[in-house]
Amino acid sequence: MNVFLKLLQLLAGCYLFMLLTKPVKAQPKPTVSIHPAAHATHIASITKDTIVVITGSTYRFTVETPEDQGLVSTTPAVNEILAQITSVNGLKQQYLVTDKTGNPKQHGNVIPGDRLIVTSKNKAAKTWQLVVKPMALSGRLQLQQQAVTINTTNKLVLYYTAGQRSPDATVNIYLPPGIGVTMQNTTVNVIGRGHVTLAQLAQQSIGRTGSAYSYNRVGAATITPLANGGTKLQLSHLDLRPANGADITIVIGGVRLQKAGNYTFKATYTTSKPEVLTSAGTGVETAILKAIPTVADFTRTAERTLQYSEDAATYTCAHFTWSYIPANAIQLLQSLDSGKSFQPASAAIDRKTSSATVTGLQPGKQYMFRLLVKDGRHKGLSNTARYYSGKLDIKMFGVTGDSTQDYTQPINEAIEYVNRLGGGTLLFSKGVYGVRTVHLKSNVYLYVDKEATIKALKGADAPETTWFSDKKYRSGLSPTDAGPYADADNYLTKQDVGHHYFRNTMFFGERLDNVKIIGNGYITGNGNLVTGDKVMNNEPGNRADKMFTFKLCTNIEIGGIHREADLWYDSSKDEPYYINKDGSKDFNTGNMLHIDRSGHFALLATGTDHINVHNTYFSRYHTSNVRDIYDFMACSHVTVTNIYSKVSSDDIVKPGSDCALGFTRPARDYKIRNVIGDTNCNLFQIGSETADDIMDICVDNIYVLGSNKAGFSISTNDGGHVKNIHLNCGHTGPLHSRSKMFRTFTPFFISISNRGRVLGATVGKYAFTDNGENHNELLVKNINIGQVENIIINGIDIYEVYAGSSFRGKRWSAYDGKQRRATPIIAGYSLPAAAEVTGGLDFTLPNGKHTGYIKNIEFNDVQVLVKGGNPLSDTAATPPELGVGQYNASNLKVQPSYGLWARHVMNLTVKNCSFNYEQRDGRYAVYLDDVIGASISGVKTVRPAGNREVIKIKGSKDIVIFTEKTTYGK
Repeated sequence: MNVFLKLLQLLAGCYLFMLLTKPVKAQPKPTVSIHPAAHATHIASITKDTIVVITGSTYRFTVETPEDQGLVSTTPAVNEILAQITSVNGLKQQYLVTDKTGNPKQHGNVIPGDRLIVTSKNKAAKTWQLVVKPMALSGRLQLQQQAVTINTTNKLVLYYTAGQRSPDATVNIYLPPGIGVTMQNTTVNVIGRGHVTLAQLAQQSIGRTGSAYSYNRVGAATITPLANGGTKLQLSHLDLRPANGADITIVIGGVRLQKAGNYTFKATYTTSKPEVLTSAGTGVETAILKAIPTVADFTRTAERTLQYSEDAATYTCAHFTWSYIPANAIQLLQSLDSGKSFQPASAAIDRKTSSATVTGLQPGKQYMFRLLVKDGRHKGLSNTARYYSGKLDIKMFGVTGDSTQDYTQPINEAIEYVNRLGGGTLLFSKGVYGVRTVHLKSNVYLYVDKEATIKALKGADAPETTWFSDKKYRSGLSPTDAGPYADADNYLTKQDVGHHYFRNTMFFGERLDNVKIIGNGYITGNGNLVTGDKVMNNEPGNRADKMFTFKLCTNIEIGGIHREADLWYDSSKDEPYYINKDGSKDFNTGNMLHIDRSGHFALLATGTDHINVHNTYFSRYHTSNVRDIYDFMACSHVTVTNIYSKVSSDDIVKPGSDCALGFTRPARDYKIRNVIGDTNCNLFQIGSETADDIMDICVDNIYVLGSNKAGFSISTNDGGHVKNIHLNCGHTGPLHSRSKMFRTFTPFFISISNRGRVLGATVGKYAFTDNGENHNELLVKNINIGQVENIIINGIDIYEVYAGSSFRGKRWSAYDGKQRRATPIIAGYSLPAAAEVTGGLDFTLPNGKHTGYIKNIEFNDVQVLVKGGNPLSDTAATPPELGVGQYNASNLKVQPSYGLWARHVMNLTVKNCSFNYEQRDGRYAVYLDDVIGASISGVKTVRPAGNREVIKIKGSKDIVIFTEKTTYGK
């Protein structure tokens, strides 16, 4: 035993000796390493001892910048450059900028000779020289998909955004070998104008412009082969002054990569003003696409119907797609433990369409899915896709619903999280949620539950910085204000200030798809959304003036819980109700989304298509801080259903088209039904912004409770062509009731003026007489007079024709003879005759036309009862022509008829209508002035007091009055 113990001791001693004498491997000292941060815009390159810092100049205006101070240097300050540098390996490092003499520098701009000293945790230090070089700020190149499957056919989508604004810019996209781009297989979308093939780019419409605009085409494209086998795609002569999200979206069709590996893309751009600068094409201007053998694009497809509905399967099934692969055995796997383990899913897989549907998911679970391809060249596991099988309660993200808190950041983080999941629904359950600006994301729905309130707080996002200043014109109706026309290219001055700033809003979305704000809860501006046009004079934290803002988006829904029933109005209760199938009234409007105090715009949608707004009750609890309800600027495919607005200070539904995007865009295809409301302006209005065409609008069942302008208004003021507008034709569905109007200043205002607020417009100031009245005002010289045609108005009863909206007080004040009132108006437009202009007219409009006629307008079964009481002397009234700054019904002053007044009209039909008054009126029932072609049939009127003429015809021709079907009461 003693020998054994001695042996063990000897062995232990030897082992200890080995440990003590074994050489210790030297631990590597932490090295100092840096590279540009992911968002770096001012760093062109970093070498082992030099950092190239970008400098240059650009125009950059905030809402406060004086007009002559927008030219700024892009040289970064010290703190900016430090924010754009980070460690390569993630280790903590200290950064210090010094001047050339070694003195620490904490303020001011980076200049030649400055140095950057980086010190690691173990005190190792390294110095880089800062070299300042004139270049354009780095843009950003992104790929929609990060990986593709080899030997499959794909569409490749690239997004590029320049680092600074410029006119006449050039963008170069460098494509790697294997990416075949042609003029036919590739489309491009420049600043949101819409996709065209590269071959079509030079012919793409620039929108409606005047001759003074700097551009006559969107751009040009060329393709150049490179020595490495790749391709350079050059896009030139681009106007990148507007900022609308991605400047360039490129879609390359038929991409089929044969080899696995990394494919590198690069982009650069060159400015033309204020100086010629080219970006570096490094860092964020590069992107890598991975090509791998296994399925790389397995994707969950989000539900995209425009009408949200919910049943047992809504959140317990999911749909997936991937690129077609030749395989006989494909299985869908699912995981409930964040990918630690996967099991086969109960799924229907269609190999031909490369799609799968899984059903029977457990509610309220976080799932992960992937494909298992069991045979063929793509054998293996795909990438993963995620899904939450239910509504994600916002309270899962640390939000409590305490009314005293600001939840902007966690709500935006939650939206970002759901977007990364591939989409889903965020539930705002019982609670009060204060927000400044909520940043919406594609495929993310916000569901506001019945006991939930989302309220606006002060401190919303600032209005965006722009290339132009808008200080020449922000609002106004002056006929002598040349501000909108001072710079023909300045798109900011072509509409009122609320229209061209988008980010100062409660909810913001730009270039998004498939977004919903739905539920039967409550959203309020809380008195923190501004309604006035002088909003930019407020302190910076109080410049939000919109509730929902969507810019160049698609597939948007805002509304309550859907009901098939029609909404209508009970005057005895002053409340809306739903019409049950048996015709009974259902006053339970608990399904409706409630919105109050929504600022200048409840919804400003610009360049946004496929919109559904419905089942919403405005101003139930508060009637202040509300101006426009729905403003659809250059939007198409819009549905508006079951809307009740207790009171607003501006239009309730307004299709239009302006220049706020930096270009114009037509609007078409509206279905509007069951809109009820009281407004200080118009219940429905086309315009006043009409920079492009507006067409194919069908409106059924409106109920005007009060309107201090018009109940139904159609105007073109800026050269747009407005056509195919129908009221009560049943195109949105069966008519359940006759439409009604009460307390309107004028029931109808259908008009043309030549305000001409479009890009490239020019004006001159002219002295002239109009019907004997002297004018000295602007006339637009190079924009054609707009057109209004194909208008049908059916089946409506009109009472109490006076400006009687309850906006300013009592609901409602009875007529006392003092309120403003006007006749139903159809007013085309004519330039003054040359003989009436001092010195004559020195211009001719491009199409040579001097007068804009309203064409093909029909009134069928329209019953009008006006207040009357005007004297016979008012038959001599000669309303002035409309014009710049004077395009409202009130500008026409007194009309010489009480029932219908029409001037500059072609092809007018009035059939089975009646015009009556409450008090004896000396004016004509109908007045036709410069009307070419009219048919009056089955019309009932009351004879004027002391006036033998019922229908007055002046300067008109081809007027047919079917006397046997026209009666005149006493």
